[in-house]
Amino acid sequence: MHQLTYDDIKAATDRIAGHVRPVAVAPVDPGTIRTAQGGLLDARSEEPCEVWFALEFMQHTGSFKARGAQNFIQAHREAKTLPDAGVTIASGGNAGLACAWAAQQQGVRATVFLPTVAPAVKVAKLRDFGADVRVVGAEYAEALEACEEFAASSGALAAHAYDHPLIAAGAGTLLEEIHARIPGLDTVVVAVGGGGLFAGVATAARHHGIRTVAVEPENCRALNAAIEAGRPVDVPVDSVAVDALGARRATALALDAARQDDVRSVLVPDGEIVRARQELWDQRRVAVEHAAATALAALTAPDLPAGPTAPSLGYRPGSGERVAVVLCGANTDPSDLVRPAGS
Repeated sequence: MHQLTYDDIKAATDRIAGHVRPVAVAPVDPGTIRTAQGGLLDARSEEPCEVWFALEFMQHTGSFKARGAQNFIQAHREAKTLPDAGVTIASGGNAGLACAWAAQQQGVRATVFLPTVAPAVKVAKLRDFGADVRVVGAEYAEALEACEEFAASSGALAAHAYDHPLIAAGAGTLLEEIHARIPGLDTVVVAVGGGGLFAGVATAARHHGIRTVAVEPENCRALNAAIEAGRPVDVPVDSVAVDALGARRATALALDAARQDDVRSVLVPDGEIVRARQELWDQRRVAVEHAAATALAALTAPDLPAGPTAPSLGYRPGSGERVAVVLCGANTDPSDLVRPAGS
């Protein structure tokens, strides 16, 4: 296994510079997040915490995945290893969008395999990017199997939604930008599916002495289960965020990153994910995916007792802590966010 390093993140940063949108950050209103001491983050605190949103949903294709896709295709372009058959990828939607977009920029063919749970909005966008879209199976793992068979028979270059060092390194460039924009950052909070974003972000964060909080839905806990077992293991997937966070198994890259002392794994219930997503719309008119709201839910969920399979539910920042919450994607149908008049 290639062990992801900070040098990989720096190489990706240089490679994709000028090809992705720099992340914007925005402060969270005081009085909305509770600290570990039980107080609110408001002006009355002696040492108020600072919480920031990293608005990565404004990235090309609507998610952080554009970073890894650019890094992957450009690295193969530099190495002259892009085949005539183009690239292929299996995805819940966002990685496919990013791969198709990066491929289109480079004049490369893209064949994207999706499970049936992929939202229609993502399928439509994929076709807008000129991808050959193939819907196979009820889960990501089934789409991945079909993608691997296609790559073997066609000669297309197989990309991966998250389990590749070039993909993870590209995702890690996000932390480099957040670190530059928020001096003195203590903690970054990020949602986890298969672990590509987490592995890249945690690797860069460790270099800068920043804690990483890895957040998963209670019933899509591939990384949490891998940490518990000491190795990647298969888990059932059943969550409102399954289209983006529904990997059955976390990557070895992610588990390696999670073994560091400055990483904390937490779980959140689906109900809190839905509530966090709705609050982003109600309070800021920001429409994000459930996966993006998963990271925020770790901070906004009420105190919950840990269960036998949940060593920690949610995350409470300490007094004076400076926290960035990654809002990682916005490829969603916002119709369910609009409340009836007077509600």
